[in-house]
Amino acid sequence: MSAGSAAHRPPPAVDAANAYRQAGSTLKPFLYAQAIERGYLTPASVLDDSPVQLDTASGLYVPQNYDRGFKGRVSVRSALAGSLNVPAVRTLLLVGVEPFRDRLWDTGYRGLVEDGDYYGFSLALGSAEVTLLEQADAYRSLANGGRWSPLRLTADAPRGTPRPVTTQAAAWIVADMMADPNARAATFGLDSALRLPFWTAVKTGTSKGMRDNWCVGFSRRYTVAVWVGNVEGDPMRAVSGTSGAAPVWRDVMLALGRDDERGPPMPAGVERRRIAFADAIEQPRIEYFLHGTGQSLIAAAPATARRARIVNPASGSVYAIDPDIPADRQRLAIETTGDVRAHHVFLDNRDLGPAAQQLLFFAPPGRHRLRLVDAAGRATDQVIVTIR
Repeated sequence: MSAGSAAHRPPPAVDAANAYRQAGSTLKPFLYAQAIERGYLTPASVLDDSPVQLDTASGLYVPQNYDRGFKGRVSVRSALAGSLNVPAVRTLLLVGVEPFRDRLWDTGYRGLVEDGDYYGFSLALGSAEVTLLEQADAYRSLANGGRWSPLRLTADAPRGTPRPVTTQAAAWIVADMMADPNARAATFGLDSALRLPFWTAVKTGTSKGMRDNWCVGFSRRYTVAVWVGNVEGDPMRAVSGTSGAAPVWRDVMLALGRDDERGPPMPAGVERRRIAFADAIEQPRIEYFLHGTGQSLIAAAPATARRARIVNPASGSVYAIDPDIPADRQRLAIETTGDVRAHHVFLDNRDLGPAAQQLLFFAPPGRHRLRLVDAAGRATDQVIVTIR
């Protein structure tokens, strides 16, 4: 090839739509959908937005909210619409990192090639990397009642068969929360770029160091995903999903034309109730529940009624046996929280005893499972530890 022809070669192109970037808070709708679908939470459930420290194999994990402040007790609706981080991490503790990772994979996020332990609790806050096309397709599944299918980028591309990932009822409830301007007012205000003159469900996200910011949402007819950032990965200054991507998203949605002012019709399996909160946690309102889970008065559960969990050791912990120390001096303590009466702790398939007692265990090298089992034989929590 001559020098002259080389000089006329087109410059290399960067496909930013298929580039993997950190997701930020854009994964939270799928986490809450999974928790609602499984019956762990409702939009009215109360979560604690307060400082928390979680033991992990690599040290303490201390999630923070974007504004470094905490709201106290909030409903799931307010936590998702206001993009609060600590309630999302608490929700991940209910759902489990591995099941959430699997749900994201099923929803088309194919950059999540590691197991749940690799991502840890930060997966709730979008530590995983995703592409713009994956974001659009994943949110499109929420718009389509929880049914996911591969994107078609040209009219002649073959159609994929839609498959259910999230139940239609859970997808509708999450979309309703994302569309609620009053629920997000405390974080974004009542007149932000996220509010359009017709029904839309939308979520923003900002990655660590402000390297990426997102705004992804949908109306009755269109799904629009926007990424704003530097292709080379340099951080931006004072640019978040709300100030960077959201105005672009708004302009595109408006340019597509006015859509139906009403949201999609409520599907079967969802019930509508008027609710009130004890202690004036939030204002009375109309709320939506999976059929059979509705309540009229919402109150925070007392400590004795909270879900029984294993809090130590932390799942994913790695311990090393010292051959110079007697084995009975290397036993590990098990700590639980919540109402653990009538629960037993199992190490693999061995019953270690009642969870209400102080329990210690020693295990040979390998991967081991600790389970908290109730009187009916159901595992209410489990952690995986590795002994070397």
